[in-house]
Amino acid sequence: MGIGVSVPLMALLMLAAGVHPLESATNHAAIPGEGLWHLLEHVLGHYAFNTLVVSLVAMALAGSIGVLAGWLVAAYQFPGRRWMSWALLMPLAIPPYVMAFAFTDFLDVSGPLQEGLRAMLKLELSPSASLSVRTPWGAGMCLGLALYPYIYMLARGAFAERSASLAEAARSLGTPAWQVWPKVIWPIARPSVAAGSALVLMEVLADFGTVSYFATDTLTAGIYKAWQGMGDKLSAARLALVLLVAVGVLVWIERKQRARRALASRSWRPAQVQLLEGWPAWRASALCFLPILIAFVAPVSILLHALEPLAHEQIARLGQWLQNSLLLAALSVWVIIPAAVLLAYVGRINPSAWVKSITALANAGYALPGVVIGVGILSTAAWLRNWLPIWNAWIGQGLLLGLVLLVYAYGVRFFSVGFQGIEASLKRISPSMDQSAQSLGHSSWQVLRRVHWPLLKPTVTACALLVFVDALKELPATLVLRPFNFDTLAVVAYQFASDERLGEAAWPCLLMVGMGLVPIWWLARVQRKTPML
Repeated sequence: MGIGVSVPLMALLMLAAGVHPLESATNHAAIPGEGLWHLLEHVLGHYAFNTLVVSLVAMALAGSIGVLAGWLVAAYQFPGRRWMSWALLMPLAIPPYVMAFAFTDFLDVSGPLQEGLRAMLKLELSPSASLSVRTPWGAGMCLGLALYPYIYMLARGAFAERSASLAEAARSLGTPAWQVWPKVIWPIARPSVAAGSALVLMEVLADFGTVSYFATDTLTAGIYKAWQGMGDKLSAARLALVLLVAVGVLVWIERKQRARRALASRSWRPAQVQLLEGWPAWRASALCFLPILIAFVAPVSILLHALEPLAHEQIARLGQWLQNSLLLAALSVWVIIPAAVLLAYVGRINPSAWVKSITALANAGYALPGVVIGVGILSTAAWLRNWLPIWNAWIGQGLLLGLVLLVYAYGVRFFSVGFQGIEASLKRISPSMDQSAQSLGHSSWQVLRRVHWPLLKPTVTACALLVFVDALKELPATLVLRPFNFDTLAVVAYQFASDERLGEAAWPCLLMVGMGLVPIWWLARVQRKTPML
């Protein structure tokens, strides 16, 4: 997988340098650097500003909800805490662009909310004088609501594992009670919150469907527009490199911050959950229920209300889109999960420098936006077409080649999703178990099959479900790489919503949401066994 990540990146670098694998040698008319200066003068500043606004709004909203909900669930007992502790994860089941479709239909100028307010207040406003949600601020708020569970999960775990002795020591030294949280508890949870924030920011930078539907030109939307809309592959590649550099800087900062922090030893006496009563208890319940209501119940209700009856031929088409989506997601799981188990186990039995390098490179794909991966893979395929005659025979099989390229893109993009959980689960298995099995004459691979695999199966199942749902929801790479007349639920939902046909878009959207709830249910089932729940 490490080589798999590097190949499209190398092709992208060559394309951005002015070497055109998509053109014949006689058609290289572009002057290296001309497209870059055009981007700098006309669009790059606009794209960068919109990307910054969307990112800051999404980070602020996701961080506020994630930290507040994580602290309340981890530290207090209040009505509904048990089911809300996992229900707060449910927005992960909704792709951000699906939430964008629902909220825009309900909140926009012609939506029922503004029309109802104008009728109730008897206001005669033109559409241009009404409040539009199709702004960078609206896109950022939608992404923040959809992605806050990343921060919530990590913040809740960090707060739940806080040591009771630290707060007691601070109070014994004269620290006022109101200063204990910012001076003692928050510094311990801050690294976990920073890691969750980095995930949110990478997802925001990789998003295409949401910002496109909100008519916001970000770097990702600009890449797709240049590649597919204007056929300007040089500009698309150079915009992709700008985005790639931004993501690389973000990953570097996050890793440096994580490397600098000191890991405190965990206390054997974690802090006790405090029982809230009366108004404080119901206030905590309301604060935790509000994100669930806005980020899950509301968009699902809007989609259910928008549903329209389907004719027989429409049902058949919906079944075909579902079949295509399930096929791609299943192929992705079959490729990613075995590779993740293999690489994680090789890293366990042979933690050499080159294995660590391959592992780091393989996991870097999650930081790459899907549209960047798609552009790089198309460039690679074009090089193969020009230099390998046998590749032309594959191109004749358009559907097969398209499926291979899509699964390849999903593998690069989501390998880290499967690998991280499996690696963490392997690290929790004591090395003494390996040594005992090997002393009885078992080889390393027999140890994996007979000792580790039974312990890994729950984690592998959960990782497989997460990879399946992420592949099912992937939009940018699918738009760029899908074969002709091969549509998925994500693609048709985006196309219908872009044409303002929300009634038809609601069906594929709700199917994706329903499937996204499966891993949420699985994670909730596993987490019920933990003391914090």
